[in-house]
Amino acid sequence: MHPIPLTQDLVLIGGGHAHALLLRMWGMNPLPGVRLTVINPLPTAAYSGMLPGHVAGHYPRAALQLDLVRLARHAGARLILDRATGIDRATGRVLLAGRSPVAYDLASIDTGITADMPALPGFADHAVPVKPLDDFADRWEAFVQAVAAGTLPPTVAVIGGGVAGVELALACAHRLGKGAQVTVIEAAPQALTALGPGARGRMLRHMGRLGVRLMTGAPAVAVHPGAVEIAGGLRIPGAFILGTGATRPADWLAGTGLDLTGGFVTVDETLRSSDPAIFAAGDVAHMAHAPRPKAGVYAVRQAPVLLANLTAALTGGRLRPYQPQRDYLKLISTGDRTAVADKWGLPLDGAWLWRWKDRIDRRFMARVHDLPPMPAPPLPRLVALGVAEAMGAKPLCGGCGAKMGAASLHAALAALPTPRRADVLSGPGDDAAVLAHGDDRQVITTDHMRAFTQDPFTLARIVATHALGDIWAMGAAPQAALAQVVLPPMSAALHERTLTEIMAAAAEVFRAAGADLVGGHTSLGAELTLGFTVTGLAQRPIGQSGARPGDALILTKPIGCGVILAAEMARAAPGAVVADTLAAMARPQGTAAAILAPHAHAMTDVTGFGLAGHLVGLLEASGVAATLDLAAVPVYPGAEALAAAGHGSSLLPANIAALAGRISAPQDPRADLLHDPQTAGGLLAAVPPEAVAQVLGALAAAGCSPARIGTVTAGPPHLTVRA
Repeated sequence: MHPIPLTQDLVLIGGGHAHALLLRMWGMNPLPGVRLTVINPLPTAAYSGMLPGHVAGHYPRAALQLDLVRLARHAGARLILDRATGIDRATGRVLLAGRSPVAYDLASIDTGITADMPALPGFADHAVPVKPLDDFADRWEAFVQAVAAGTLPPTVAVIGGGVAGVELALACAHRLGKGAQVTVIEAAPQALTALGPGARGRMLRHMGRLGVRLMTGAPAVAVHPGAVEIAGGLRIPGAFILGTGATRPADWLAGTGLDLTGGFVTVDETLRSSDPAIFAAGDVAHMAHAPRPKAGVYAVRQAPVLLANLTAALTGGRLRPYQPQRDYLKLISTGDRTAVADKWGLPLDGAWLWRWKDRIDRRFMARVHDLPPMPAPPLPRLVALGVAEAMGAKPLCGGCGAKMGAASLHAALAALPTPRRADVLSGPGDDAAVLAHGDDRQVITTDHMRAFTQDPFTLARIVATHALGDIWAMGAAPQAALAQVVLPPMSAALHERTLTEIMAAAAEVFRAAGADLVGGHTSLGAELTLGFTVTGLAQRPIGQSGARPGDALILTKPIGCGVILAAEMARAAPGAVVADTLAAMARPQGTAAAILAPHAHAMTDVTGFGLAGHLVGLLEASGVAATLDLAAVPVYPGAEALAAAGHGSSLLPANIAALAGRISAPQDPRADLLHDPQTAGGLLAAVPPEAVAQVLGALAAAGCSPARIGTVTAGPPHLTVRA
C-alpha cells in the first residue's frame, strides 16, 4: 500500500489548554493526509489551575508545565518555537517573529491572554503581569530567592482585587511567611465581585487570617520602583508588584481583519471565526452566542468540539455546536492547603476542598503527561533470517545517528581506488577532500541525513550548519553549496511550501557563513532527508594528521545531542532540554574555526562517530595517543540523566564496538556519551601549549564556550579517559 500523501496544513497558533488537549487526542487518532503544526514561543506552557499552588510552594515548577515537545511528538506534529506576529489571510500564512511565514489551509488560535497594563505608567518596567504564566513564575521564584537571601524585603503589591488577584495574594503571603506585607489594590468599591456573598466572605476572612491588606476604591495611577502609586498620591510598597487587573489578547490580532470583540476573536457556536479557515478557543476567543468569563474550564471543554470541527472542516464534514455551561464550580485556594468553593451560593470552605481541587488539577495534568504508548506494528510471522537483528532494539535515529557504523563504512571504502588526478590532493579519510585551485586549495564535502525533527526550517538550519562543519574543520572559508532534498509524499502545494522553508533557512545559514547556496536536486521518497555538498577555499587546509605530543585538545560545543534526540523520539526528553539542544546545534562554528585555524596542528568536527571515535581517528592519523579528562568534557544539560535512564542512539552500539581495544575508559553513563553520535557537533582541535591561553580567551570572548578536555601524548594511537 502506498503511503497517504499530506495534502492539508493545519496550524495551531498557541499552546493553550484547548490545543494541548487537542494534540493528545490527535495522537490517538490522527487524520491521514494532514500535516499538523503547533506554533508557540516556548517548549512548555504553564497550567493556570496550579499556579497559585506553585506560588504558595505546594507544587514544583515542573508540576504545572504542559510539555509541548512531548505532545507534538505524540501527535506527529511539528512544533515551531516562535512567536506569531500576524496572519496574512490573503495568502494563508502565519507571520512569525524569527523566521519565514508558515502556510496554512486551516488554522486555530489559542494563544491565551496577557495581564499587562500598558496604559499604566511604569507597569512595563516595574511590575509583572500574571500572564503569560511562564514569565511570571520565573520572576516570582527569583523574588523568593532574593527575599531568602535578604536582598529584597518581603513586600508584595497586587493590582486587581478579583478572584485571581486575591488567590495569588494569599499564596504570596503563605509562601513568604511571617513578616510578609501583601497588599491587594482594587479600583472598584468592592473586591471579589465575581463571587457569591458566602464565598466572598470566606475569602475576606482568609485575607485577614494571613494579614493580607485590601484597599478598595484605590485605582493605581503609576508604578514606581518598589511601590504602586494610587489616586491621591499614596504609595503602596511592593518589592514584587504583580498585575491581575487586566486581560488583553495579543496586539497582532487587531491587524488580522478578523471580527473582534474587545480585541478577542469573535467565534460562533462552532468556534469558527469570521474567516471560515480560522477557528479560535480558550481565553483568546469571545463566544458571541454565549459570552462567558475567561476561565480554563471552558478551554478544556472546548477541546473535543474544536477537534471535531477542525476534522470536519478538513474533510468536508458537518460542524457541531459548542454550548458552554452557564456556571461552573469555582475552587479557590487560600494560601495554605485549604480552599473555598463558590457555586449555588454555598459558603463551603476547608482542607477537603483543596484536596478535591488538587485531584482535579492532577487529573488534568495526567491527561497531557501520561501519553499512551504507540507501539510499532509487529513483524510478520515469517521473515528472513537476520531481520530482527538488522532492525535493532530501537527505532532508527535521525541526523548523524542514522549513519553506517564505522567498521562497515571503513570496510566498504577500503576498496576505493586512490585518486589519480594530479589536482586531487587527498581522498577519503579527512573531513573534506582537497583539490588544487590555483595557488590556493579548494575543499569539498557532502553530508546527507535523515530528518530528526518534523520542522523543515529547523532541520535545514542544523543540517546546513553540520555540512559547514567539515569546511570549518579544514580551516577553509565556505564558498558554495548545493542542496540534495528528498521530500516525502505530499501534494504539489505542500511540496512547494516545504522546499521553500528548507531553502530559505539554508540560504540564511550559508549566506551568514560567506557562502552561496547555488542550487541542488530534489527527489520524492518515503521520508524527508536533506543534505548539502559544500566547497571552501583555504591556503593551508588543516587535516587530522598534525597533532603533536603536548598539544591541548580543545572542544567548542557540548556533546550529548544524540541521546537527547533519541529520547525525544521516545517521548522521554523534557521539552526544554530538547529546545535548548536544537538551538545549540544550530549555532555556527565559523568564528571558532577562524580563531583555531591559525594555531591548530590538527582539527576535526565531532559528528556521527562521537567525540571518542573522531578523536581516535585524529590520533591514528597523527600517530600519537591522548588522555581525556572526562569531567572537563562539556555535556548538554539533561544528556547524562537520559543516558543513565537507558536512552541512546541507534548508532551507539556500533560506535562503542568500533573502538574496542583502542580506548580505555570508565564504564558509566557519562563515559558512554563519548560515543554518542553528534549532529552539528563542535570543533575538536589540537593546539600547541603555548597558544592555549590565547585561543581559549579569544573563543570565550567570542561567546564560543570552549573547553580544554585533554592532552595529546606520545605513544601508539590510544585514548585513555580519566574520570
